[in-house]
Amino acid sequence: MKKLMPFFLSIVFGLVGCASDKTNKNSINVSFSETVSPENKDGRLLLMLSSNDEIEPRFQINDGLETQLIFGMNVEGMAAREAMVFDETVFGYPFSSLADVPAGEYNVQALLHVYETFNLSTGHTVKLPMDNGEGQQWNKSPGNLYSQPFKITITEQGIQNVDVVMDQVIPPIEEPADTEWVKHIKVKSEKLSEFWGRDIYLGAHVLLPKGFKEHPEAKYPLMVFHGHFPSDFGGFSTTPPDPNMKPEYSARFNLEGYNIIQAQESYDFYKRWIDPDFPRFLIIEIQHPTPYYDDSYAVNSASQGPYGDAITYELIPEIERQFRGMGEGWSRFLYGGSTGGWEALAVQVKYPNEYNGCFAACPDPIDFRAYCLTNIYEDDNAYYYKSDHKKLEVPSHRNYLGQIQSTLRQGNHLELVLGDRSRSGQQWDIWEATYSPQGEDGYPVRLWDKYSGDIDHKVAEYWKENYDLRHILERDWDKLGDNLKGKIHLFCGDMDNYYLNNAVYLMEDFLESTTEPYYDGEITYGDRAEHCWNGDPDQPNAISRMRYNSMYVPKIMKRIAESAPKGADVTSWRYK
Repeated sequence: MKKLMPFFLSIVFGLVGCASDKTNKNSINVSFSETVSPENKDGRLLLMLSSNDEIEPRFQINDGLETQLIFGMNVEGMAAREAMVFDETVFGYPFSSLADVPAGEYNVQALLHVYETFNLSTGHTVKLPMDNGEGQQWNKSPGNLYSQPFKITITEQGIQNVDVVMDQVIPPIEEPADTEWVKHIKVKSEKLSEFWGRDIYLGAHVLLPKGFKEHPEAKYPLMVFHGHFPSDFGGFSTTPPDPNMKPEYSARFNLEGYNIIQAQESYDFYKRWIDPDFPRFLIIEIQHPTPYYDDSYAVNSASQGPYGDAITYELIPEIERQFRGMGEGWSRFLYGGSTGGWEALAVQVKYPNEYNGCFAACPDPIDFRAYCLTNIYEDDNAYYYKSDHKKLEVPSHRNYLGQIQSTLRQGNHLELVLGDRSRSGQQWDIWEATYSPQGEDGYPVRLWDKYSGDIDHKVAEYWKENYDLRHILERDWDKLGDNLKGKIHLFCGDMDNYYLNNAVYLMEDFLESTTEPYYDGEITYGDRAEHCWNGDPDQPNAISRMRYNSMYVPKIMKRIAESAPKGADVTSWRYK
């Protein structure tokens, strides 16, 4: 053994030397110039590599098969010209380390997603990215710093001595102007301003009905179109498509000239809107981005504050005051798809007397026993199926044939690169920011370990009691049932890309079992329909997704006829 020891130690030190060499094998330095900011910055520093020359790397990061590479780190007080080093220890996606990046030629780009400091009413101080009019898009947010892409070559020996300087600033976004038909409103929320420790505004785009000026005596029902951050009121155009419009291909729908189809649908909606027989409503799309996402999920939450109360009791009454809304619960309706579908149902459930019906398409998980493909109450790990001898990842996205594009682990690891502490601005993190209790550090408590996927069942129980909509309905049906009868309408494709139909099945099981009262709504599925099928059996998703603002009108009119209280104004807005 004594004779072998020098040989053994030489191998060990040799391996250590190799590890040291590997640690220093790849490094890229990132800084920003004084010309873009003389001030120190906090935020998430991102380094991107792309083998695709078509567009900038910052626009090629996603959790699909076509994604490019990204690495991320937190910075605090980063000064101009101060170099931050990206080496093999910095976590990345889809390669966890720079050491794993294959040799080849890449476009390199850096971006600083700037954080601001918030002193919350809870006594916590947190650092988060403020929305700047873009709807929480890290690669487009005004004020973020970035570099112009340039080519680098990574060899089998790695890469060193590369300096990336961020000398560009994303410019401000111009707010949309009012038109004859569409008005824009911003309201300071006292509730949210108190929570966040600074002025917070809610916004909305308001589509006015035909005859609004000519009929000052009329008061109107209100339709709330929930969904992701709208830059303006979408899908409405007073002019037909330009005959010279160049057709663009939609990969999502496999349709050539989809931009022309969209333009035609927008014009067709305008023609329906002004038709003599079309009912006269106000339609609003709400802007309620938070420092965590492009919208708040329209409910109160521990880490985001009282957005539900602010929207229902501050924003909507002000809209109705300015634009002659009825201002009564029987005259308000909710609809939307995906995030907007969950919001429509959640708002109806949490404010049952303030709204008279919800039309929720492809809603985000409404039963957390089917949190996509995870049962957060019974599963121990979200990323892998339980098995003694086999490691199989849980999928997160499929097409209508069941073919998989991504897994739950991959999507969450991308979010972990974009931002820790639920700060990625992406889907899984906003669910935590909305549904989780607030941690001792002021940030949302993780439902599961972001790296390993291990589930915290204490957090899951908090989710259950506060945001599992099926559980809440079942628990409180004796109190809620009479106020929700006839108000719940759900639509979902049975091949939803995100497996959202699974939770709808569980909700259906409960709703169809209700008595005293029976829920008396509807649940409809689209055969082989993907995300986000919204209830039209005669049109594909590519078309029906553009018809939210008119497709539920017959159901809404029927609901008004059946439920408007005695003496309610059901004529002035029909100009009769």
